[in-house]
Amino acid sequence: MRTLGGTGIKVTPYCLGAMMFGAWGNPDHEESIRIIHAALDGGINFIDTADVYSAGESEEVVGCRTLPCNRKYSEIV
Repeated sequence: MRTLGGTGIKVTPYCLGAMMFGAWGNPDHEESIRIIHAALDGGINFIDTADVYSAGESEEVVGCRTLPCNRKYSEIV
């Protein structure tokens, strides 16, 4: 684990980039969900997304799909 800047938050050295979840890349939300779960199951706790990725669709996929996956919200950055 590494510290994210000066925050004190511990993150994995790799993160899942979510820029292509949605209209810009892969519009198949179910496939994106499988990718998210595979990353979380593999130990990644750091997901990069932004409100500009697919006009916010990426954040919707990540936010709506990571919370109900039986992990504490505080474990996912």
